[in-house]
Amino acid sequence: MNITDKSMIPDKWKWFPECRFGMFIHWGPYSRQGRGEQVLFREHLNQKEYEKTACAWNPTKFNAKKWAETAKSAGMRYAVLTTRHHDGFCLWDSQYTNYSTAKQAAGRDFVKEYVEAFRKAGLRVGLYYSLADWRIPAYWEGPENDSEGWSIFRNYIHNQVRELLSNYGIIDEFWFDGAWPRNAYEWDSFKLVDMMRDLQPNILINNRLGIIPDADNAPKFATGEGGTSKELGDFGTPEHHITPEPDRLWESCQVTTWRLWGYAIGERWRSADLLLDMLAESASKGGNLLLNVGPNAMGEIPEEFKRETAKLGKWLRIHGEAIYDSEGGDICEMVTRGYQVVKGNNLYLIIRFWDGSESLRLDGLKANIRRATLLTTGKSLKVEYENNVIILNGLSSQSPCDLFPVIKLECVEHPTPLPWANARLWEGDPRRMTSWAKARGESVFVGKSEGDNGA
Repeated sequence: MNITDKSMIPDKWKWFPECRFGMFIHWGPYSRQGRGEQVLFREHLNQKEYEKTACAWNPTKFNAKKWAETAKSAGMRYAVLTTRHHDGFCLWDSQYTNYSTAKQAAGRDFVKEYVEAFRKAGLRVGLYYSLADWRIPAYWEGPENDSEGWSIFRNYIHNQVRELLSNYGIIDEFWFDGAWPRNAYEWDSFKLVDMMRDLQPNILINNRLGIIPDADNAPKFATGEGGTSKELGDFGTPEHHITPEPDRLWESCQVTTWRLWGYAIGERWRSADLLLDMLAESASKGGNLLLNVGPNAMGEIPEEFKRETAKLGKWLRIHGEAIYDSEGGDICEMVTRGYQVVKGNNLYLIIRFWDGSESLRLDGLKANIRRATLLTTGKSLKVEYENNVIILNGLSSQSPCDLFPVIKLECVEHPTPLPWANARLWEGDPRRMTSWAKARGESVFVGKSEGDNGA
């Protein structure tokens, strides 16, 4: 499937690139610790003591409607909630365990509240579920060392997934995690996916279902994102980086802090311009951005997240057509200015670096431009052609907005690159640039030019 060709995307999944921007929510009893979502393992905490604090967790200020309002204010169009992270604690009323918000101190089904509130707000709904459960010895031992225990644990996993897809209406996206160190055969992932599609035929399932050793040519204990499969799953999930996955949909999952996903006291926050940079880069490469927040132990979204993402929402209300339902970009060389995004016959130039010049020179683009507009202000720009070079005139010395201005080029046909610009710098056949260099000459010495005063 060519992700830039909308006709190749099944109708049931077209909503995904149309949305482009979503909210990832890492929330659980680990928020009481205030040191991220993996504190139980990374600090090797006492399991029984952690269990006591988890069961006593009662986030009385959790309000799913307010969460949905924050997502809408940021311009996000879907969300994914961690129903159960690696610590094994469940945010819904599961019949297969009492280690849940419903059966412990909170006495509430948070998944139900989340799904209802976000769906009512017009947002698509996704659920995250960790295959790992750090409490269970069989998870660590694996089927080779505890066959019976592993079978019981795996059935537990499958039953909980069935539960999540049976009791909460339509779920648009399902996000697995924690497949390490087991492979897809050990998790029985093929059977799991078949069951999920029987329950929810239109669901979009991610790729973290365990490696397929023979198909993915991966080692038994793959590290990092090694639980990802090239075959299983409908979309890729690059984490902490923005790397397109060929031939399928993908979304980059990123934090709004410097590192941790779950709530962390004292964590540093990324600014709105850096968050927008990630969104624009993802869109320019044909993917989505799933931007994370870790609510605090009482269930409140941190003010820093609301403040910075509200700036994104304000930017998107003016420039959203350059992001939503876009097709990727990178038509011609644009690194010295910013990003490109294509939609139909339109090319959007997202300007990261506003240099104060009255004109912008764009080489490498093969297109007849019907109209050029500074989308940020609505001002029309004059278009000139010098050989194959496009010159946009009428820009201001001051940047027209606090974040990234956008120029919209309405082209007669779908924009394409000139032959030399099919590849970027350090890519492609180097001989394509020979004529460009020869135009200067052959000598290593500098030729004389009149009127050059060195300014």
